[in-house]
Amino acid sequence: MPFNLRLPLLGLLLAGLAVPAQALEPFVASYQAYNEGKLAGSASMKVVPRGGEQWQIDLNVKGTRGFARLAGLNIEQSTVFDVEGDLFRPRSQATVRHALLMGKKMVGTYDWTTHTAQWQGDIKKNRRAPLPLQAGDLSALLMNLAVIRDAAPGRQLTYRVVDNGRVREYAYAVSAEAETVAVDDLSYSALRVSRTNGGNDETIFWVADGVPTPVRILQREDGQDGIDLRLVEYQGVP
Repeated sequence: MPFNLRLPLLGLLLAGLAVPAQALEPFVASYQAYNEGKLAGSASMKVVPRGGEQWQIDLNVKGTRGFARLAGLNIEQSTVFDVEGDLFRPRSQATVRHALLMGKKMVGTYDWTTHTAQWQGDIKKNRRAPLPLQAGDLSALLMNLAVIRDAAPGRQLTYRVVDNGRVREYAYAVSAEAETVAVDDLSYSALRVSRTNGGNDETIFWVADGVPTPVRILQREDGQDGIDLRLVEYQGVP
């Protein structure tokens, strides 16, 4: 996500391996959104320059009627960031959850002068205190770009995510070989990137060479498929 529907998801501490910087390209991608194996809505992910050195990544997930009550399928997320060397450095982050009776909005600021991040809005009081930042820290949304940048056969990835008033560590293992991922009439040869320290809470990315966004993002809990985004189209943005 990952995209980040339950807000797991990636700061670069890449197991001691040097990763060459890759040019960041603007794009817009469309996904089918499944819940527990059933088509439940749609999603879009977009990366665009904001001027100067700043960029913005947006994720919008929308459930169809019948799934509208699921907060995880009615969410908008956005991160403004810049690129420092081969690191994606968040500057601000916003999450808006849409629900039938009450929506929620949380906004965070990453201050790299003081090396602290802080959130306000509809967030628990114990998550409003400033959090220390480290070089390589990411927002949840930026993990999608970090995985694209870092995935290589057999590689181990470790990320530190500072998002919505919490700090979390994520460890991932990249498959040794690619596998076929099919969505409708499309198919991709993609590496599987699986979380190894999530316990019963799993997030899996599939990354295809030359595609600027994950071709599939699956969240599983207790061995059961939950939210599942499957890429159906992507294109560059002029």
